[in-house]
Amino acid sequence: MSSERTAGSDVSGIRFRLLGTLEVGGADGLVHVPLGRQQTVLTALLLDLNRVVSIEALMDTLWSHDPPETARTQVQICISRLRRRLGPLRAVIDTRSSGYLLRADPETVDLYLFRVRVRRAGAAEKAGRTEEASDLLREADDLWRGPALDGIDTDAMRTRAARIGAERTDALERRLALDLELGRHARLVTEIPALLEENPLRERLCAHLMLALYRSGRKGEALEVYRAFRARLVEALGLEPGEELRTLERAVLAQDPALEPRERAAPAAPREEPPPIDQRLLFQLPGPTPDFIGREDTEAAVAQALVRAGGSSGVAVILGPPGIGKSAAAVHVAYRLAREYFPDGQLYCDLRGTGGSPLSPSQVLGRFLRALGVPGQAIPDDLDERAVMYRGLLASRRVLVVLDDASSEAQVAPLIPGGGTCGVLVTSRARLTGIPGARRFDLDPLAEDHAVALLRRVVGAARVEADPGAARRLVGMVGRLPLALRIVAARLAAKPHWTLPTIVERLSDERRRLDELVHGDMKVRTSLSLSHQALDGAGARLFGLLGLVEAPVIPVWAAGALLDDRGTAPADLVETLVDTHLLGAVGVDGAGGPVYRFHDLVREYAREKGEQDPSAGTEQVRRWAGGWLFLTEEANRRVFGVNLLRAVGSGARWSPPPDYVERLLTDPHQWMERERVNILAVIRQAARAGLDEECWELVSQFCVYAERRGFFDDFAEALESATEAVRASGNVRGIAAMDFSSASLMINRGEIHGAERGLARALAGFSEVGEGFGAALCREWMAELAYWRGDTEAARELCETALAGFTSEGRASAVWRSLVLLGRMSADRGEYEDGRAHLVRALASAEMSGDPRACSQVLHQIAGVDLASGAYSDARDRFHEALELIADPGDPVGEALLGFGLGRAHIALGETDSAREFLERSLELWEHLGDQEGVSQVKGVLDDIPVVARRAV
Repeated sequence: MSSERTAGSDVSGIRFRLLGTLEVGGADGLVHVPLGRQQTVLTALLLDLNRVVSIEALMDTLWSHDPPETARTQVQICISRLRRRLGPLRAVIDTRSSGYLLRADPETVDLYLFRVRVRRAGAAEKAGRTEEASDLLREADDLWRGPALDGIDTDAMRTRAARIGAERTDALERRLALDLELGRHARLVTEIPALLEENPLRERLCAHLMLALYRSGRKGEALEVYRAFRARLVEALGLEPGEELRTLERAVLAQDPALEPRERAAPAAPREEPPPIDQRLLFQLPGPTPDFIGREDTEAAVAQALVRAGGSSGVAVILGPPGIGKSAAAVHVAYRLAREYFPDGQLYCDLRGTGGSPLSPSQVLGRFLRALGVPGQAIPDDLDERAVMYRGLLASRRVLVVLDDASSEAQVAPLIPGGGTCGVLVTSRARLTGIPGARRFDLDPLAEDHAVALLRRVVGAARVEADPGAARRLVGMVGRLPLALRIVAARLAAKPHWTLPTIVERLSDERRRLDELVHGDMKVRTSLSLSHQALDGAGARLFGLLGLVEAPVIPVWAAGALLDDRGTAPADLVETLVDTHLLGAVGVDGAGGPVYRFHDLVREYAREKGEQDPSAGTEQVRRWAGGWLFLTEEANRRVFGVNLLRAVGSGARWSPPPDYVERLLTDPHQWMERERVNILAVIRQAARAGLDEECWELVSQFCVYAERRGFFDDFAEALESATEAVRASGNVRGIAAMDFSSASLMINRGEIHGAERGLARALAGFSEVGEGFGAALCREWMAELAYWRGDTEAARELCETALAGFTSEGRASAVWRSLVLLGRMSADRGEYEDGRAHLVRALASAEMSGDPRACSQVLHQIAGVDLASGAYSDARDRFHEALELIADPGDPVGEALLGFGLGRAHIALGETDSAREFLERSLELWEHLGDQEGVSQVKGVLDDIPVVARRAV
């Protein structure tokens, strides 16, 4: 089915080709993806682009429901290697709790482009544009270079390839039917035989060839094609041709006139024109914005909604926050469509929805009726009568009605024509979900490149290119909001002696930023105030309170915390802000509740309002931080069990409703992962607000998770934010907790001397305030450090003291780490049974804590004793068991250690292939973590594998 690519078929942006052998194109040519697992995994991710593919589905794809024990690890290795290969292509593989998601522009995948062209062809055919539909289908087929997914040889991929191939054949048959309708039978006589050879049992292809031959005056050959096809079908399947093909044969024999090409439809009879009017009154669009840029995707989608065929007017609603460019986009689309699709005129009205005095539908209809030629005295007073007259006058005209700044569905509904010839384009800050048949389009801030291009157009390329970095900082400062960009650009144009860094400096003070965004009549604050004035008292107060919180995104429970209300009213108030586009809904959380985000400039306006509210202050921020403290502590408890290995303070907790918390923390790993950035922002805000107790507790809770997941940069950032605030407050227990957390971070970074000093300070602080559990934790870690520097006697003494401290505090679940160290020291002396006894007690304590990672660590130590004592099979099994315990959601440090252990166990058992697999995974993890000692250890063992293998032979 391959053919020469047609002119105009733009495929320059394709990076991933699935319609043939897998190809990945980069800036410098093809990117090599090795045959086998990597190609299969990449193909699976591309087929579900921008959707999560579970790791189980990938395993089933690779091993047809019979995966080896190491399947999960092998998939992880494939993903890691693919990430490196795809990095330069702006294609990112994200890890999700259940699998992986490949993020890329769909238009870079040939299969997506094929399907888009097929869909567009269907729309064109339905609209009667037969030639366009045929051309689109031919373009779609030109994207193919061979069988789909060629070379990806697994059961699952063969099934999917067959389905995609069927899509191609269906599209091809549709195109042949259209070409026959267009009278192209002579061309098809030479094209279809090759297609029928590839698909020898497709009845529709046979029918198309017969009809093409008949219309070319080759009736005998048409009958011969039928007889040859029938013979193949009988021989292959024992079946006769279907009724459609048999009917066609009889029609050919009878030379039925119905087989002749139909005459193309004659041009439609002239429409009965409505009474003549002054045409100038019907062309009411305001002038277009000369420097309009971007919005191509939205523009195309809106245009499609407006010109769709059907029994009702196409209605498109452009939505967005103040200053986002809704009116400019609407006028731009209207001009684009006016000449071709709405030649009879364009009615326009600013409905003043946010101006405090919106126009009534009756007022607007009066204006439109006068524009349509109705004398003033003939316009009815009644709204319904005006609407009936309006619909009647537009019934036979092709007019575009643009309704700018609508306030409600009730304002818009009477203004929608009733026939199928007109389009209605509405802009609004309200959601307007109740307009029947309307399609809604939300405008986002401009893309960075478009924002910079807008700046360049207004102020001149020379000034922008003189400092492109400043240009990008500038557009970022105003959140890529078109109104703000036009104000900035206008100020720069009016002051040619200003450079871009000048305006960047003036905008750098966030609290004065809105003051700077003023030029003539253009004011961002004024635009925002119009929406704010539409809020009732409760909504306006919540708007200001939300402006006081500092977080990239705002979960729905935040409103309840700020208002100290666990009912449904706060969430309803938040939705009023969404409805007016003062707040954007950007997703859902783990409980299915909405998550919100302010535009940067709207946030600054909200903060102004919050700071002007005399009832807003520290207590609202305390409840906000307390909500995060409660949820972080609860997530840790669900992940790590009762022993959190950190001291606990008296910071305020604010609990969202229990049923919501239960849903939210169903997967606590995922919640912590998703909320990392928010938690860090809350820690910073709590520190600045002087909430020292909440601050250090948040850090302690967060660092438990960050340490175990290897997020050491986040760990350090949290400590840096909190330590100064806690020390300034003189909070002795908090200072001790921060010293302990700092020591933990230094241990992970190999800064042993600093860690020892930090633990000594923490021990002194905990002892001063009688914090027994914290003191025992310090001694436990001091024992570890003493062991590392070779002072086993001090290590043993500190272990015994820590054990006594935990016991006196009633924390039996916390003793496992000290028992592990005692077990290791016994094993070091060759006292394996004594070591196992300590480790068995440690395992019981870890299981009591409910912490799977603690259990994994103990099993790791037991496996080490097994390995040292020659019990290689036991060691391998325990290493595997330990790895399984940390598989979800993953622990890169633990996985690296256990992979190293498994590699050595498999070597000892002579299983060198498995050993290499685990060691390579361990090496990859150590490299990712930047641990050179781990890298050296693994490389040393990997280098010895060939020697071991030869010895085994």
